[in-house]
Amino acid sequence: MPPSVEIPPRLLQDLRSAQNVAALTGAGVSQESGLRTFRDPMDGLWAQYRPEDLATLDAFERDPELVWEFYAMRRLKGGQVQPNPGHYALAEIGRRIPYFSLITQNVDGLHQRAGSSDVIELHGNITRLRCSRDCGPVTEWKDDPKKIPRCPRCGANLRPDVVWFGEMLPEIELERAIEAARASRVFLSIGTSAVVHPAATLPILAKESGACLVEINPEKTPLTASADYFLQGKSGEILPELVRQIWR
Repeated sequence: MPPSVEIPPRLLQDLRSAQNVAALTGAGVSQESGLRTFRDPMDGLWAQYRPEDLATLDAFERDPELVWEFYAMRRLKGGQVQPNPGHYALAEIGRRIPYFSLITQNVDGLHQRAGSSDVIELHGNITRLRCSRDCGPVTEWKDDPKKIPRCPRCGANLRPDVVWFGEMLPEIELERAIEAARASRVFLSIGTSAVVHPAATLPILAKESGACLVEINPEKTPLTASADYFLQGKSGEILPELVRQIWR
């Protein structure tokens, strides 16, 4: 852990005694495993592609092969990287805290691969497929066929089970996330830009409900001014140190 980052003793005490903790993770957590973010101004995915060409239902209907190839590439890349120490630390926190809710904006499934269970996935999961007409159940994306598979019920193209621009978040997952934020006594905002709504409102909901708000990020965000604690650095370094100091 970088020597410039200090964990306040009061925060350690709050986490040690907390019975209900919630965490929200964003693209920065997966970036530490080698997955590119969408919003990095230099090499982010949106610096190379327009969102309207790859991440909307209209784009999929207009050029399904292009969108399918893009997400197949992302899924392949996601399978090639491994969870990092931050993922494993969150899984450990989940085993230590009586009521722990892990909410993520990421779609790569790395939290589950690190051992976290019952993850609240606000933006879906790239390893799953669903009907583009929403007529049937979600299925696992078990391989990467060159030809886009069809829905066995209606014959429409299957699509990645992720939330595209212009689409609503899954209602049940959003309700669970809001409930978890309001019930938490400590809320961790980790590796997220704090600009994508409605996820960006969750830390504020938690703080308004009386939670201690902790932000872990390499850079300050619009949330930083509202945080009770801002731990600047990589989540893959700070989170394991939190676990070590609390439960050593």
